[in-house]
Amino acid sequence: MYDVAIVGGGIVGLATALALSERVPRARLVVLEKEPHLAPHQTGRNSGVIHSGIYYKPGSLKATFAREGNRRMVAFCREHNIPHDVCGKVIVATQPEELPQLETLHQRGIANGLAVERLTREQVAEIEPHCTALAGLSVKSTGIVNYAHVAEAMAEALRKRGTEIRVNARVYRIQATLDRVAIECASKTLDARYLVNCAGLHSDRIARMMDVPTGMRIVPIRGEYFLLRPEKRHLVRSLIYPVPNPNYPFLGVHFTRMVSGDVHAGPNAVLSLKREGYRKTAFSLRDAGEMLCTPSFWRFAAKNWQEGCREIARSISKRRFVQSLQRMIPEIQREDLIAPHAGVRAQALGLDGRLIDDFVLVPGPRSMHVCNAPSPAATASLCIGDAIAQKIVQHISFAR
Repeated sequence: MYDVAIVGGGIVGLATALALSERVPRARLVVLEKEPHLAPHQTGRNSGVIHSGIYYKPGSLKATFAREGNRRMVAFCREHNIPHDVCGKVIVATQPEELPQLETLHQRGIANGLAVERLTREQVAEIEPHCTALAGLSVKSTGIVNYAHVAEAMAEALRKRGTEIRVNARVYRIQATLDRVAIECASKTLDARYLVNCAGLHSDRIARMMDVPTGMRIVPIRGEYFLLRPEKRHLVRSLIYPVPNPNYPFLGVHFTRMVSGDVHAGPNAVLSLKREGYRKTAFSLRDAGEMLCTPSFWRFAAKNWQEGCREIARSISKRRFVQSLQRMIPEIQREDLIAPHAGVRAQALGLDGRLIDDFVLVPGPRSMHVCNAPSPAATASLCIGDAIAQKIVQHISFAR
């Protein structure tokens, strides 16, 4: 009998186990990951940004957890000697109509307690000499890290504390009773007193196994990146972001210098017909059918088809993709972009067809379900884990 079973071996699941092991050192914990290794999906396939929290609505979980998560993630990296760099980023307006939104973003950053500095055209050029902009913002607390390395350090710390971590442990069935949760997992059944669902792209399915109403479905959004050729990396010193569209704040191609020295350019954001579909041709009959047969998806599509078509066009046409990048760095050419790759974002869609913006934690029978944890979840993972651990210790006793 385990005290808590955590479904999902990504950074949120590992951070939750870490928080529980710190609060209740005697707790018997198990982490269940369906893949052969930890953190293979959203954690291991993101841009590696340690976000500041500037984009998020003041008072939201995203804003609060990103700001505190930034501080804690940097401290965790220092403690465990994980390569990282608090390099800062610039957000730039390249068109006159973007200037009011840049100022709105500046005020939001202040409301979120961040040190945000206005930049003139000349000041942007001092930070990023190859970037063309009318004005910008400097966000110095933004950093970069490889989150797969963070996950490895979390797993190592957990093993030292006695937490059991199982890979190749796909969950097939879950049944909650009055005093336990029975988890059918890779030909075995495990018993736990409480379950935490950190299954990311499959979090809604795990919740449905337990008949937990979430009011949402996961929609997979594929983000497609390119790398800059090594001889062109000098064009980007740190991170360069455009002013976001307030209706689609997670869209917009940008430049990110990675801790490895590589520079990412992207992403496009296009609908994926497979929840773990990292190739444009990836298709799952189950995933596609489940999504396309959901009325909320068609409500979403009816409201957002124009923006979706623009993203698809940029995915199909490398020329369009390059044009988006040239708005910030005119020197970029088609041949400068190599080695395309992708990640898939687990985006929650409400039953009304609305994209759910904030993190969502849904309680269930002897369980807690992390039902929406897209970016900046990696940055905020230690805070999300703490919030879950706090709720768990209020519901069950760990006394022996």
